[in-house]
Amino acid sequence: MNRTHNCGELSIKNKGEEVILQGWVKKVRNIGQVAFIDLKDMYGVTQILVTDYKKDLLSDLKSEYVIKIIGTVIERKSKNLNLSTGEIEIELKDLEIINKSEITPFLIEDEVQVNEDTRMSYRYLDLRRPVIQKNIILRSTVNKTIRNEFDNLGFIEVETPIFGKSTPEGARDFLVPSRLNPNNFYALPQSPQLYKQLLMISGFDKYYQIARCFRDEDLRIDRQPEFSQLDMEMSFSSASQVQEIIEKVVKKVIKNTVNVDINEAFLKMTYKEAIDVYGVDKPDLRFNLHLKTLTEIFKSTNIHFFSNIKSIDSIRGIMVESLLSKKDLEILNEAANQKGFKSLAFIKHDNGNWSGSLASSLSDQEKEELIKVFEIKDQATILLNFGKYQKVSEMLGVVRNKAAEILGLTNKNDYKFLWVIDFPLFEWSEEEQKFVAAHNPFTMPHSSSIENFESDKQNAIADSYDLVLNGFELGSGSVRITNSEVQTRMFEAVGLDQKTIDNNFGWFINAYKYGAPIHAGFGLGIDRLTMILAHADSIRDVIAFPKNSKAHDLMNHAPGNVSQQQLDELYLKLIQKK
Repeated sequence: MNRTHNCGELSIKNKGEEVILQGWVKKVRNIGQVAFIDLKDMYGVTQILVTDYKKDLLSDLKSEYVIKIIGTVIERKSKNLNLSTGEIEIELKDLEIINKSEITPFLIEDEVQVNEDTRMSYRYLDLRRPVIQKNIILRSTVNKTIRNEFDNLGFIEVETPIFGKSTPEGARDFLVPSRLNPNNFYALPQSPQLYKQLLMISGFDKYYQIARCFRDEDLRIDRQPEFSQLDMEMSFSSASQVQEIIEKVVKKVIKNTVNVDINEAFLKMTYKEAIDVYGVDKPDLRFNLHLKTLTEIFKSTNIHFFSNIKSIDSIRGIMVESLLSKKDLEILNEAANQKGFKSLAFIKHDNGNWSGSLASSLSDQEKEELIKVFEIKDQATILLNFGKYQKVSEMLGVVRNKAAEILGLTNKNDYKFLWVIDFPLFEWSEEEQKFVAAHNPFTMPHSSSIENFESDKQNAIADSYDLVLNGFELGSGSVRITNSEVQTRMFEAVGLDQKTIDNNFGWFINAYKYGAPIHAGFGLGIDRLTMILAHADSIRDVIAFPKNSKAHDLMNHAPGNVSQQQLDELYLKLIQKK
């Protein structure tokens, strides 16, 4: 007989009923004349009471065995209000072992301390932990809410191909050799970018999908080689209309998952302002710690630290309202090192007393101006350095985030959304020694840059926008180029010759000859959003079967070797790495 209820379903209302439960043994407790089994499944835990004359049924029972029990619901004497089933227990009548389990390599508990590689190797066991199951269920709610909201808004869900053509989109492509077309390759999509623009040309007006995307890039806590993205596009629309739609959907997701109402419109900030005030293009607004430019204060300084400053350099700093310890400063100095700075200067103020690496050389005027600029009242630590404006700002942006972490300023239950707009159209590539498209070569230049974007690449602005939440970039979008003349100028600006254009994008450009509507769109990272809502430390904890930091699947040992026959069928020959 099948189960009548799951392990999180029964309550005092079921008292007196005979029930059948199936699940995993969480724990067996033998207490004198009675014993207890904690029976679990993904819905919860139910306590099974085993009286003395039934205890022989427990002789071979161990944790993680899968069992079926038959019994009667009775009121529990010692209630556990932390459990949904904590008012009742099941008095055991019969027990059947469905499957036995070997001793697991780690305890199946939320707070277990175990190496992550071990968890990933036995991911099917790790997924039994309630905290991970809750994350996966939360992710399901995110996906369901997205689909419901876009359906209600009149969007059409369309699936785009996984096997496509390799096109330069910023990251490396994953390539798939074609057996039927020797020496030719498919590329897994970094995003459905070109396909969704073609759908607008096809007249579908409003499109969305929850798309699988693939990028061969270095991994970190918020990045995987394969990830899920909400992808959407709208015809006859502007950037603000796309942003309005995304805000509606995201607010609904927040309400349905963590039950938080966000009623106000998301803030907007230009890229230039974000770098100036926060040092990053994805600022965390849960705390202040604003960057300040201090060049004018120290223009005539006697401080030796600034003796090598150049005319093109800027002195910038931040202030925290506490006296940071030596250990704190070492952590922050390491953050500065990782951004290419050998050291991080500091000045402490404690009710009129100054100390720190620069304090002894500070003039009275410099002290007064620092108090004024940072609005210092009692205790403060100023962290500062100099360099090219962008570089020193980005370093202090990293230091700012690390300082907030040290000071405990990041409340995980606080959700601060922000639109960052007016991004650079181009960015300088050290690897290629040239300007490349910052977003993609189909992003429309801002109206302020449309006349001269190819001749003034350093200052050209894009009609693009990022959505940021608590210091993470959730996604990005833009208005697309639909004018063939502007598109040609853009290709030339990023150095693509006609042969490259024809080879990579000819099929796409050809579609624009047949009437393209103005359109704009957006892509939102579902893994990152779910990670933040789940308060997880990594997106690996909200993905059912993730890769580790080296892009390995430790459970099934992918990537792995293939046979010579498979290579021969694909006309491939391996070259051993030296």
